[in-house]
Amino acid sequence: MSETMDAVEAQVRPLPDAETAGDAALGLGRAAGALAATGLLAACGGGDSGSGPAGGGGTPAPPPPPPPTATQASRLLAQATMGATRASIDGVVTRGITGWVDDQLATPRAGSHWQWLVDNGYAVVANRDGTTGFDPTMWRTLITAPDQLRQRVGMALLDILAVGIDGINLSWRQFAMAAYVDVLLDNAFGNFRTLMEAMTTNAAMASFVTFLGNRKARNGAVPDENYAREILQLFTIGLYQLEMDGTVRLVNGRPVETYTQADVAGLARVFTGLSLANSNNETPDRYRMPLVMNAGINETGTANFLGTSTTGGGMAAVQAALDTIFAHPNVPPFISKQLIQRLVTSNPTPAYVARIANVFANNGNGVRGDLKAVVRAILLDTDARSDAAITANGFGKLREPVMRLTGWARAFGVNSPTNAWAIGDTSSQSTRLGQSFGRSPTVFNFFRPGYTPPNTAIATAGLVAPEFQITNEQSVVGYVNYMNSLVANGAGDTKADYTAILTKAADAAALVDEINLVLAAGQLSAATVTAIRTAVESVSATATNGPINRVGIAILLTLASPDFLTVR
Repeated sequence: MSETMDAVEAQVRPLPDAETAGDAALGLGRAAGALAATGLLAACGGGDSGSGPAGGGGTPAPPPPPPPTATQASRLLAQATMGATRASIDGVVTRGITGWVDDQLATPRAGSHWQWLVDNGYAVVANRDGTTGFDPTMWRTLITAPDQLRQRVGMALLDILAVGIDGINLSWRQFAMAAYVDVLLDNAFGNFRTLMEAMTTNAAMASFVTFLGNRKARNGAVPDENYAREILQLFTIGLYQLEMDGTVRLVNGRPVETYTQADVAGLARVFTGLSLANSNNETPDRYRMPLVMNAGINETGTANFLGTSTTGGGMAAVQAALDTIFAHPNVPPFISKQLIQRLVTSNPTPAYVARIANVFANNGNGVRGDLKAVVRAILLDTDARSDAAITANGFGKLREPVMRLTGWARAFGVNSPTNAWAIGDTSSQSTRLGQSFGRSPTVFNFFRPGYTPPNTAIATAGLVAPEFQITNEQSVVGYVNYMNSLVANGAGDTKADYTAILTKAADAAALVDEINLVLAAGQLSAATVTAIRTAVESVSATATNGPINRVGIAILLTLASPDFLTVR
């Protein structure tokens, strides 16, 4: 890392204007890209940083913890929101970590994506065959919504239960996709069984996974099996039987499969007949309604799967199938581990997974699948909150590209006075972020939870790094170039407000420290801080545009640094 930063320092030159300010960031971005290509998380080598479940039954209750520091508060916000703000850091310090989490769990949604599209005039026939409006409502909510924990968990669920707008074969795709994201957000703190049913009867999911209007066997044709397979493999239980700690169960040294092709075929019979509620295509309204059962194409015979069977078809068979899947012992560790990966660390210890999976199985009141209890347990767990985890082997994750953008946007008050939110589709690897929420190219999402970059220290250590599946030199340099443009110019009237941070522009140390705290949760290394301060100080604070150039340099170099790209 020190050699990389030395090379970066050598590239830094005085930056007389905002355009050339980006050049220094690009230099650091290329260095970050090279580091990413050889294993950005190499510092997170093998090892087990977890601790076992707390013991000591009957012992006196410990004294309440001291208020969190600003750095500890920002670290929580890096895990639990789309990005910290100075106000939110101060709020966590005041309320305490537990208080802030509980406040967020109790915060209702401010409004739905669907209603925003309607209220802003997108429900007109001219938009029937496109996606206009979807990206603006997504960026608006991710950046400005007050229910930030719900937004973060909703996007984690969208990573796991992936649907992409470009793969939906429906009219009014922006409304169909908005309705699906609303389902995830509405149920983010609800029960996973309820979410399973809402997902199964959602038009966007049904189109994306091709079971909309799925027909019973006829003339030698069999029902579409896509959803039957994906709900098992990707959405609930996975391929192999798991222990409660998320490790694969071995019998005679070999993993045991959770389902067979016969199970898929049986479930496919159940998921026939699900159809749109009506045929009116003049408005998008039917894409918000739950699917209904078309008895004419529904299989009413016996369907066998996962050691049970249904007969008679209809919604009763669908619900019975979902009950059976929900009761499978794999669901708690399979879903719990992926939520931990999305919020906290790519390689949670088995003990961490087991603690959360046990909460999923029973929230303490006999309820299975209570996502509110699961999210709370993930964020308050010792492994998530311990300061020692910051330097522990194997802990941490690569920051998703979208969250790099929203981290900047939230930190510096990005807004769009006209509600245009013109950031758009950011899924291009060469010119944007390589990721855009709601635009997954396949049901496997932009990256898989078990992905390991080959021929890296990560692979050698036996670790996974899901986000590395969309990370390479091209994507990192493309990201830095794109962020250079956004930081300096915004997108249309979607711009940052640097008023507050400009007050620190004359003091390089204070400027870099504040940006380190808010953007990077205080996790920039001493070498990185020194390099960025040196670059900032190369521009006079009294020169023309000096203050804004110093701010731009500090932000861009932070966004491009390997220390920011990883979050611990």
